[in-house]
Amino acid sequence: MSGSDSGDPIVIVGMGVEAPGGIDTLADFWSALASGRELLAPFPRDREWPLAELLSLGGQDGWGAVPDAGGFLTGATEFDPLFFGITPREAVAMDPQQRAGMRVAWRALEQAGINPAAVEGDSAGCWMGVSVMEYGPRVASVNEHSGYRVTGTALGAVAGRISHGLGLTGPSISVDTACASALTAVHQAAAAIRAGECEWALAGGVCVMGSPGAFYEFSKNNALASDGHCRSYAADATGTLWGEGAGVVVLEPESRARELGHRVYGRLLGSRVNHNGKGAPIAVPSAAAQERLIRDTLAVSGIAAEQVGLIEGHGTGTPVGDPLELAALAATYGVPRADGPRLGSVKSNAGHAQAASGLLALIKVLLAGMHGQIPPTLHAEHPTTEIDWAATSLRLATELEPWPAVDGLRYAAVSSFGVAGTNAHALVALPELEESDV
Repeated sequence: MSGSDSGDPIVIVGMGVEAPGGIDTLADFWSALASGRELLAPFPRDREWPLAELLSLGGQDGWGAVPDAGGFLTGATEFDPLFFGITPREAVAMDPQQRAGMRVAWRALEQAGINPAAVEGDSAGCWMGVSVMEYGPRVASVNEHSGYRVTGTALGAVAGRISHGLGLTGPSISVDTACASALTAVHQAAAAIRAGECEWALAGGVCVMGSPGAFYEFSKNNALASDGHCRSYAADATGTLWGEGAGVVVLEPESRARELGHRVYGRLLGSRVNHNGKGAPIAVPSAAAQERLIRDTLAVSGIAAEQVGLIEGHGTGTPVGDPLELAALAATYGVPRADGPRLGSVKSNAGHAQAASGLLALIKVLLAGMHGQIPPTLHAEHPTTEIDWAATSLRLATELEPWPAVDGLRYAAVSSFGVAGTNAHALVALPELEESDV
């Protein structure tokens, strides 16, 4: 169970991020969000992808056009193996998601004021959301990476590398619930801390595409954005646009944070995970399941829907998914009030970072709370007509606007939904900070 614990809530005391556009600091990430900057770029030319074939898929019968665009990590091929005690040969055989996860976890600890070199032996856990991204040659072949591919391709090694590199002795678990993976990882990490399985934890998600397979799949399903933009909740949305990213947060009980002098950026009031169940095809979202999930999370969090000022939605930009999500949000958070919650999605800036998307969303919310401002969601000037906006208090965040605290707190919600039917939702309270170090 993961829910509100008024006696000693789980808090977020540090965070690290890598996002498209060369972003690897929280300050740069916030600058991009606050200014409404799009972080998309053409396909990388240094990954040996079959770009000629990929970009011509739209010419085949039944396939949709693939735009030369996405949210790609510019430093995906970069790694300092010796810094992490790994040989260069082994590093090349490692899934780049392991490498990015290690980098960002280290930064999250430093941002929390924790010396990463001094946590060896700590009863700390690590949960990382991640999915298979087809990096490197087949394991069942003779190649220069043979012998290193068992750990190099294992999803479990994404969390395991972090725990091993830092010397953490608590649970170490990679989580794959598709695009709900990162938020599911946070949910499970918080539950483990409450259960006494570890004293503190790293939780996050990472996505680095070892192949362009996701673009092939969504081209065949005609579900890619034809114009190369992820238009979350917009009337002119034609599909999603894939991206990459990595995010890690440091979680611990608030009593521990106060004892150690760690700054509290957010309290995890409650989180829940559920599944769509049977009915529609597995990849089709369920508004009923999402509404049920949100109500369950509100119930365990101990706050009312009216208190939530910012909703960081999933917002994939698909004509099917967005209206279903909006129906669930309107039924729960769209209750009549003078000034309704603002809704947005970081996917409009950076594309759909898949297993990492929930952590980029959570970090966006944490930064918004730190700065007391709600950043705009892009392409929101023409909201979808699939929902009656006049009948709900939900409003898309169209510009950078002040976010006043109430009694020293701001409340926000974060949603993530996976293509295999798993849904995750979290509610966080963001304390008003006297000063920001980001």
